Amino acid sequence: MSKNERLIIILLASINFTHILDFMIMMPLGNYLMPYFKISPQQFTFLVGAYTLTAGVSGFTAAFFVNNYDRKKVLLYGYTGFLIGTIACGIAPTFELLLSARILAGLFGGLIGAQVLSIVADIFPYERRGVAMGAIMSAFAVASTFGVPFSLYLANIISWHAPFLFVGIVGIVIIPLVLKWLPSMSDHIREKEEDRNRFEVLYVVAQNPTQRLALLFSFLMMMGHFLIIPFINPYMEFNNGYSKTVTPMIYLVGGISSFFAANILGKLSDKYGKLKVFSVSVLLSLIFVWIITNLPHVHIALMLGLFGIWFVLATGRSVAAQAMISNVVTPQHRGSFMSFNSSVQQLGTASASFIAGMIVIGSSDGKIQHYNWLGYFSMVVLLVCFFIARRLFYKMNNPPAFPREAKV
Repeated sequence: MSKNERLIIILLASINFTHILDFMIMMPLGNYLMPYFKISPQQFTFLVGAYTLTAGVSGFTAAFFVNNYDRKKVLLYGYTGFLIGTIACGIAPTFELLLSARILAGLFGGLIGAQVLSIVADIFPYERRGVAMGAIMSAFAVASTFGVPFSLYLANIISWHAPFLFVGIVGIVIIPLVLKWLPSMSDHIREKEEDRNRFEVLYVVAQNPTQRLALLFSFLMMMGHFLIIPFINPYMEFNNGYSKTVTPMIYLVGGISSFFAANILGKLSDKYGKLKVFSVSVLLSLIFVWIITNLPHVHIALMLGLFGIWFVLATGRSVAAQAMISNVVTPQHRGSFMSFNSSVQQLGTASASFIAGMIVIGSSDGKIQHYNWLGYFSMVVLLVCFFIARRLFYKMNNPPAFPREAKV
């Protein structure tokens, strides 16, 4: 990887860090926000799902025009609006205003993920894309390792408003660096006379069974993963008795594990095959989904170790899956397809949040009930993903199906 490529990866990973942290921090704030606003578990899932639902809608809408613009400009536009919405979350005084701010952040945030992945896919050929995707996905690990624990620390010593303001400040610092160092990404843009039908991209996806199945795969992957996440902290505190000083350690350990997993498993997926790494990660993760959602009060070290392994396996399947999905479309349509992909991922996450809110209920003693039901549902969805992946990506073992289009 050249110096310029490494610099671009760092910038994109930094954007991913703030973008992911903003989304991630809402979930462990459940045991802060529910008592603060006196809201039910179902209302809390509205806060989690509002962002992903609106991000999914905006991502879908963006798919019809993003291929006509420089990816850098679209990324900066979405990122700026996202930061405005996030800062609005940090100053929201009521549940209703916080919900509105989450919707605003989601509308712009829906543009970010697809552009980051499209830029990576344009720059790196398929045989090196696993390493690049692993580096980008390591932003999740950093967000978990540093971002979430630090944000929860700010929530403990200041208030729940502080984490959102922290994300906003970091994002404001990143924008001028992106303006200076990220090159224009416009090689994919077609001539205006060729762009006769703005909805051609939807037709292309609708007529392509491989792309349709890839989008279904993305949707189910996110649903299967996020079904159990929104209530991890409430379950560990309200049901198992771990304190607010302990639960941030779940994300610290998980983040460290994910950081190494993203880079190591990214390299292994390039060497031994992305489908193989994905398959092993999914099958092993089923065991740990069951354990976590049925976990009684155990020693802290054991609890953290179990979560660490689960984070490793979740990262492994995600890195391999993103690399495989990015290769089902030509570079000319990649921006739009990845917007569709990002959109269905957001909708999958939103669906998981709303389903979790319908299944989990609060009891009179403050505990949450039926969390284990979410685990069983998650296991079924992930098993379906395993079989879809075996059918969809089985032949994707060699060299890129499409040529490298962008150079840095």
